[in-house]
Amino acid sequence: MRRFLILVALLTITGSHAADVPTVLIFGDSLSAGYGIEADQSWATLLQSRLREQGYEHRVVNASISGETTEGGAERIGPALDNFSPELIILELGGNDGLRGFPPARMRQNLEKIITTSKASGAGVVLLGIRIPSNYGSRYTQAFESVFRETAESLDIPWIEFFMDGIALNEELMQADGIHPNANAQPILLDNAWPIIREALGPAK
Repeated sequence: MRRFLILVALLTITGSHAADVPTVLIFGDSLSAGYGIEADQSWATLLQSRLREQGYEHRVVNASISGETTEGGAERIGPALDNFSPELIILELGGNDGLRGFPPARMRQNLEKIITTSKASGAGVVLLGIRIPSNYGSRYTQAFESVFRETAESLDIPWIEFFMDGIALNEELMQADGIHPNANAQPILLDNAWPIIREALGPAK
């Protein structure tokens, strides 16, 4: 939580212009926080560049925290909405819940809280699905992965099935820990998420 409060302090001191442009808030874990790479290499930074190239005026605020769970996200979504008043939230949480074996039903409850709270504030939400290694057992992995589909469909939000598609099984795109994508993978992460981000934002004005 301390890291998030520091992030808020840094990003809210951006001058009066920041209040005049719509915000895209990335709300995730280490996959979006740029773990193990330079900040300017992360897919979040690449998203800001793409938005400008495509004619969008939005600023990107990355409120992702390495190690974050859906429970932590549910606790801090209120302050995040209050501080940034985002037009769109890119929700990328759940991977750490799965790696820790948390109950899928509880994960879904947390995701639903984040999404409903965000939508009530007027923000749109897109959901980035995650998969976990098969060694957790087929019953658990299937229940875990179904959470993203069921949540997105029940709350009618755009989503993608696997944010790490084309990356997770490619050693050349992964860091030595075998969990986190390296710098070369960041453009692919952006390409995976871009279609639903563009869909949610609509045409550039």
